[in-house]
Amino acid sequence: MADEPAAAPAPERPPPDAREVVIEVKGLSATYGEQPILKDVDMTVRRGEVMVILGGSGSGKSTLLKHLIGLQKPTSGTVKVLGVDVSTADERTMEELYRKIGIVYQSGALFGSLTVAENVALPLLEHTQLDRKIIDISVRMKLGLVNLSGFERRLPSALSGGQVKRVAFARAIAMDPQVLFCDEPSAGLDPRIGRGLDDLIRNLNAAFNMAIVVVTHEMESVRLIADRITMLAPQPGGARVVFQGSYEELRACQDPVVRDFVAREPLTEPRTEAKEILRALVGE
Repeated sequence: MADEPAAAPAPERPPPDAREVVIEVKGLSATYGEQPILKDVDMTVRRGEVMVILGGSGSGKSTLLKHLIGLQKPTSGTVKVLGVDVSTADERTMEELYRKIGIVYQSGALFGSLTVAENVALPLLEHTQLDRKIIDISVRMKLGLVNLSGFERRLPSALSGGQVKRVAFARAIAMDPQVLFCDEPSAGLDPRIGRGLDDLIRNLNAAFNMAIVVVTHEMESVRLIADRITMLAPQPGGARVVFQGSYEELRACQDPVVRDFVAREPLTEPRTEAKEILRALVGE
């Protein structure tokens, strides 16, 4: 019997440094009123990679994300997404950009009066002229990708927290975006459900070769999903980038700020404020 022809090898993805830059942040500084939040932030994200924005509370992660999606304007510096300077683009240009990106909000942000299918279909109804039958097929496909086939007619109130997040992912990828932004996708979920969302992020990244930007402080998620990490930490004058690189490089980093966050090490010097306050109160 003749040998069957060998299957063609899968095309190799180009190395990270050779991929197209889809997000470019240069010298970004941001303030709330007179309060500095970010200072001189530089970051690039390339097509097909998962970039994690990491940091503790008050480190400016959410502020950076809001600048990436054009919700806030920088005090100085530039933010370009898919070649569009989101700090100066007009409304029409931003509308065109929003058709090419997806956003998963921390709360899920589903419309409570719409069914699961209606929530996922909304971007297609708003931004395309597709026939309704095609939209329905697309909705079923996207729900299948997030393991929610058969949930089309449920309302958000009938879903668990993890299911709400999965519907939010299905809606965010309804338009097959080139870039997906995720704000604390595992927030408020138990570790098992959070691990499922980590797997979903990696699967979507592999299936669509989309760039994914994830804001998180969960180190286990970082280990599982990150190709590269941009870590922010509060500094005088605003939070700055204190680390950029892979998870392995993050674990090996000897910068004290990075090491203390990653290892959750205790403070090296004893806290004396409480003792001083007590001594003042009792008059000793």
